[in-house]
Amino acid sequence: MKDTKTMRLLRGKVPAAAVLAGVILMFIGIMGLTRSFRAKISTYEVPSTIITGEYSVDGGPWIKTVANVPINDHFRKIVFRGKIDLFDEKLDEADISLKNVWAELRSADGELCFSNDYRIKGTEAWKERYGSAGEGACQDSILMPFAVNMPFTPGYEHFTLNRESIAADREYVFTVENPYNSYYSFSDCVSFTLSSGNGSYLRSSKETMLPSAVLLLVCFFGIFFFPVISFVFGKVNYRYLTFGFLCFFWGQYMLMRYQSFYINNFISDPVVCMIAARVTAYFFFASLLVYVRSNLKKALSRILSGMAVLVYFGVAAAGTVLQFTGVCDLARFAPTVHIVMGADMVLLAVLLAHEAKTDSSVMKYTVSWIPMVTTILIDIMDQFISLPGDHYFKFGFVLTLIVQLIQLVSDLKQQYKESIRYQQMQKELYEARVAVMTSQIQPHFIYNALTSIAMMCTIDPKTAQEATITFAKYLRGNMDSIRQTAPVDFATELEHLKKYLYIEKLRFADKLKIEYDIQTTDFVIPLLTVQPLVENAVKHGVGMKKKGGTVRIATRETDTAYEIIISDDGVGFDTSAPRMADGRSHIGMENTRTRLKEMCGGEIFIESTVGEGTTATITLPRTEQGKEDAMQPEKTRGMAPVPVAV
Repeated sequence: MKDTKTMRLLRGKVPAAAVLAGVILMFIGIMGLTRSFRAKISTYEVPSTIITGEYSVDGGPWIKTVANVPINDHFRKIVFRGKIDLFDEKLDEADISLKNVWAELRSADGELCFSNDYRIKGTEAWKERYGSAGEGACQDSILMPFAVNMPFTPGYEHFTLNRESIAADREYVFTVENPYNSYYSFSDCVSFTLSSGNGSYLRSSKETMLPSAVLLLVCFFGIFFFPVISFVFGKVNYRYLTFGFLCFFWGQYMLMRYQSFYINNFISDPVVCMIAARVTAYFFFASLLVYVRSNLKKALSRILSGMAVLVYFGVAAAGTVLQFTGVCDLARFAPTVHIVMGADMVLLAVLLAHEAKTDSSVMKYTVSWIPMVTTILIDIMDQFISLPGDHYFKFGFVLTLIVQLIQLVSDLKQQYKESIRYQQMQKELYEARVAVMTSQIQPHFIYNALTSIAMMCTIDPKTAQEATITFAKYLRGNMDSIRQTAPVDFATELEHLKKYLYIEKLRFADKLKIEYDIQTTDFVIPLLTVQPLVENAVKHGVGMKKKGGTVRIATRETDTAYEIIISDDGVGFDTSAPRMADGRSHIGMENTRTRLKEMCGGEIFIESTVGEGTTATITLPRTEQGKEDAMQPEKTRGMAPVPVAV
């Protein structure tokens, strides 16, 4: 038997291990090819500017340029003046990549070298740039769907200068203008690549191939691994599912950021490049909000967070519509999206913090979000005021992502252990249900029931017929309990219990009184868990009392739990006394406790006073009830209290 279990376990793990090993080998192969390819790429240089001279930010003082020091100044308009003497024997071509800025290079005497400023359309400068091509040489010459080519949208574009077009002894003026209300740093908007040819392609291949391979692997795990894991254990885990989509869209978002200066190598239209980058960011932030929401549990928190997510979707969709209808481009609309995103993240952070006060499982997720939320807010502020440093968000998010990934792996490990334990528990519970059935249908009970029915046959045939049918249904209910693996609604359990008490009342007649005070049935419970307690109340409570007594069954709902109270005014017993060796099996009660604990997290509390009676209380936590919703039959909701005396 042990060898068989081992083989089954190995068969279950081998396919998963083979897939994981295949992915790892594929990743190692990509890394090897990348390293080999990068070694063969020609030399190139990446200076901070091609102008050797000085520059001025927003009309400020002139600052000397340094070729290899990045220019991280935030600007509205930045002007460079000086010579272009960076070319040598090996490097004779300069690629200039632009993102969402107007740029223009002129000689000191006014001759235009290049410009992407389409606002000059129809002017002398326009004719000077395009010559007789005139009106047909602007972005509008490339007809794209809808209105993506907006005349006041610079988009992503690049130009190439070579040794023949640039004089080393000539003065030049390079002007870059930010047309939007957001602050950008110069190195974010403009990039230079010196090479012997195809500089942007060489640089893209060498600098982005390795991170692109890693990000594609992240996308793979996001779209396949976590969604599959969310279904592995028999039901959808939305936290794993949404985290998978978050990883997928984060991989795309970061891939676009790494490739931002090289998108023009693959997409010729500058505005389409900008739209692709913005839409990728929208999808990422939307998936981020949805994932944070999946960690919330309270109904009010989920409603408020759902509204926040819908607001963000609405604003992002509105910006996209405005872009394609030619009203406002996505880059100009970006500050609005950033403000909404910041407000949503603050709201979700507050909701998480509020739930963390009372739920320790939420606390660990809340703490891990602090770096990301903080850096998002800093980056949003950076869009409107100039802050030192650059791109805080990527560091905060990576830190949060790593912590979240560790937590999810830990949860998966725990859930795997619980699934193995659940399978073992199912076998034990099956054996327990058989034991419960056999212990509850004792031969003396069948004998007493049949004897009572036989006596009724001559006294009251109609009652005897009804008792026979009820007894048959009772026996069938006990047999059905063997096949029942999930909890049932309490209304079903109550109906079965009434059949048992009906038969017992035939035996005890007026000595047994039964009262019901059912205030709620809106919960589930393992089948045949109330009957052992009622049976004890009948047999060992009022049944041991000469004058008989009353058994009362009540239910009630509190803020944290559902309760079932079985009480009697019988002989009672001393709860502190050791259990007597009475020759009877107590397996029914022990199995009842086990099934309540394992299936619903429930507990049984018994109080008794000698000569006064006994009260048994079953407590079922409300939090555990929610986990069984998918397995529940239709339940009776909102029942009013129904006190009944029999």
